[in-house]
Amino acid sequence: MMHTNNNRTNTAAEEYYTDSVIIKQFIETVQTAMVHTEEPAELVEQLKPAFGKLLQSDGWLPEPFAQPYTAGGMGGGIGQYLLYRAADRALTLFSLVVPVGSATPIHDHLAWGLVGLYCGEQREEVYRLDKRNFEDGMAQLAVTAVHTLHSGEFYALLPPEGDIHRVQTTSTEPSISIHLLGNDAGCTLRHRFELETNCVAAFRSGYSNQPCIEEE
Repeated sequence: MMHTNNNRTNTAAEEYYTDSVIIKQFIETVQTAMVHTEEPAELVEQLKPAFGKLLQSDGWLPEPFAQPYTAGGMGGGIGQYLLYRAADRALTLFSLVVPVGSATPIHDHLAWGLVGLYCGEQREEVYRLDKRNFEDGMAQLAVTAVHTLHSGEFYALLPPEGDIHRVQTTSTEPSISIHLLGNDAGCTLRHRFELETNCVAAFRSGYSNQPCIEEE
């Protein structure tokens, strides 16, 4: 079910799933910032220039990481491809490929992060959690913002601010977004929400190119 990638390299500290020099340089920048900054809001602010530069660079995302994936945990043919993961799983970089007309479920992230559009166009709906009883599978949401994102544009995730959203591809080509998150997002047990029924359920989106330890 899962794709595999022969470009994976390992050290005691990290796992790269592509040999891109640009990605390695970006991750080194992130790691340096994390050593000196523990406050998520300050860290995200420091990383914005480097993240913007990454989005504007061409040719570093391998073609296999830019394809839809019919068996993905997000549904809708959405592919989620792991590019980098720290050994302690406290940092990941991955691409999210949303086919034309498809949308993610409404979901949370449970970590600080930066999310930006590498190509295509997306509509993002941001939600606020008004009422919750996760034990009973109930959650009431309210829309707080709707954005249209174009290539090169990005936004920060600083839970609980802006942590719950849904994105839909509005371009005539699949949209590809790049996610830098302070957790192992694909393998973390998160929440997906149903707006019409006020229901919430635990889910694990997974990665299209690597299994989660929890699933092995």
